[in-house]
Amino acid sequence: MKTLNLGILAHVDAGKTSLTERLLHTAGIIGEPGSVDDGSTQTDTLALERARGITIKAAVVSFALGDVTVNLIDTPGHPDFIAEVERALGVLDGAVLVLSAVEGVQAQTRVLMRTLRRLGIPVLLFVNKLDRRGADPERVFREITEKLTPTAVTMAPDRVIDLLATLDEDFLTEYLTAPDAFTPSRLRAELTAKVAEGRAHPVYFGSAITGTGIDALRDGIENLLPSKEADVHAPLSGTVFKVERAPGGEKIAYVRLFSGSVAVRDKVPLGDDEGKVTAISVFDNGGAVPSASAGAGRIAKISGLDVRIGDVLGARPPMREARFSPPTLETVVSPVRPADRGPLHQALTRLTEQDPLIGLRHDEVRQETSVSLYGEVQKEVIQATLADEYGVDVTFSETTTICVERLRGTGSAAELIGTSSNPFLATVGLRVEPGSGISFHLEVELGSMPYSFVKAVEDTVRKTLREGIHGWEVRDCAVTMTHSGYYARQSHAHGTFDKSMSSTAGDFRDLTPLVLMAALREAGTTVHEPLHRFTLQTPADTLGPVTALLARARAVPRTTLTKGGTAEIEGEIPAAKTHEVHQLLPSATRGEGVLETAFHGYRPVRGAVPSRSRTDHNPLNRKEYLLRVLRRV
Repeated sequence: MKTLNLGILAHVDAGKTSLTERLLHTAGIIGEPGSVDDGSTQTDTLALERARGITIKAAVVSFALGDVTVNLIDTPGHPDFIAEVERALGVLDGAVLVLSAVEGVQAQTRVLMRTLRRLGIPVLLFVNKLDRRGADPERVFREITEKLTPTAVTMAPDRVIDLLATLDEDFLTEYLTAPDAFTPSRLRAELTAKVAEGRAHPVYFGSAITGTGIDALRDGIENLLPSKEADVHAPLSGTVFKVERAPGGEKIAYVRLFSGSVAVRDKVPLGDDEGKVTAISVFDNGGAVPSASAGAGRIAKISGLDVRIGDVLGARPPMREARFSPPTLETVVSPVRPADRGPLHQALTRLTEQDPLIGLRHDEVRQETSVSLYGEVQKEVIQATLADEYGVDVTFSETTTICVERLRGTGSAAELIGTSSNPFLATVGLRVEPGSGISFHLEVELGSMPYSFVKAVEDTVRKTLREGIHGWEVRDCAVTMTHSGYYARQSHAHGTFDKSMSSTAGDFRDLTPLVLMAALREAGTTVHEPLHRFTLQTPADTLGPVTALLARARAVPRTTLTKGGTAEIEGEIPAAKTHEVHQLLPSATRGEGVLETAFHGYRPVRGAVPSRSRTDHNPLNRKEYLLRVLRRV
């Protein structure tokens, strides 16, 4: 049987989960469609999802459509969970993008469509909520062609012919000479090919609540999106796109199998390591059912593997590369009960397994843990998850922006073994200079000292660069080891190891931060703040108030175009100000302004340089550092 891994994507409240329920109902999986408002849907299983009526975690459900097994992935629509969407996109064969016939194309709709087209994922569009007051399908179709894709097409035969003629000159020539040769099945085959290439985007209209238009959409899913027979006899190749924990604490990996097969008790390659499969479930008839094995094309839940999201089973699959924008916000999370500090840290560590883009910083001195975020809604999600799943009640500090540091120039420093100022049995010299990413190089001979000592320096360099001169992560830095030296292993007459006379990897780990920070100080660093690219559409007569709002937010408009009474502004805005603009935009535009933002990079901070408290032993303060590391000066 052929398989199709299908994503359902949409802006918040476009009816995405309701459409999923309707598709399951028409496939005979459920007796009646669940209600988002009532919290009775199949895919929104988290308590907070049911309470808020939004999707937070990608969910998988399976059903048969003709001779195709559809693995349907219901993804989050809220921008705060875009990373969850991006992970799901990498395992899709096709997607349905849902729009509201009332609200039409919205900011997140444009972000999703742009991402789908960039990744080359075939897309059908479904204009939902035709049953609602204010529905205007003709206006929404015009918005689709203007704002999403000019190759959108309704399924009327004459419209399909017009689009195919526009896309393919050979088709136009043949159609003009022999129009009778293009039977409905021939036209469908031509359209299917263009959909698979991402050049045509069929549009369907209906209502997930009433069921109107669902049969036509099902036909499009079955016949226009590229389902295929996968090779179960090829070498194993799969990727982990979601991780959850069983009630007993065991990891469960959601794996898209691109080729080959896997069975219970198999030992599967995991990069340079391997793991043993203890249990497998596959999605069938609406739910996950235990299975002895899973083959290519399937999405399987696999237990027994110590994996993280993005890990590869077997050979690396030919999957599309998602581009993860980094979280740009940070907050300190604190337990309500001081006794919960330990359980809180353990719980947060487990949450990062489910979302590796959420970073943790633990300050041992202040006993504080910071988490990085995409938006304010994530605070509520983390708070509810910690309370419901781990029994830990927490509070949050005010959200701050995550900056980075970049080198201004080149700097170097060295500490020599045996000198009075160096209490460590090691020589380390380092030079830092601007580069691309973080890289480590040697100007000393690799055999001049044990490799474990060199590795200790490199590992410590990478760890220390997480907190630069101002406490922010240092980016794009090339580090070269220029000096090295050590004392060989010394033993007493009776053969015992004398640590006081012999260098250890610990000496190099403890000395490296002092040397690296001295080099960074000489080079100097500049703090950069995250920047978002924005597109803002507003009535032309509100351009004055909108321009003033953008100026207060330190935004830099690049282009302004006015067409048909609507102004569109594009430019850059500090990430720290996007939430404020989102909040103030309705009052400045009579509720008609639409702001779309996406991470764009970093720029130097203007004005006062922000700093962040350190979580390490502070190698910028030599006396304090030595007191903490050696318990003496």
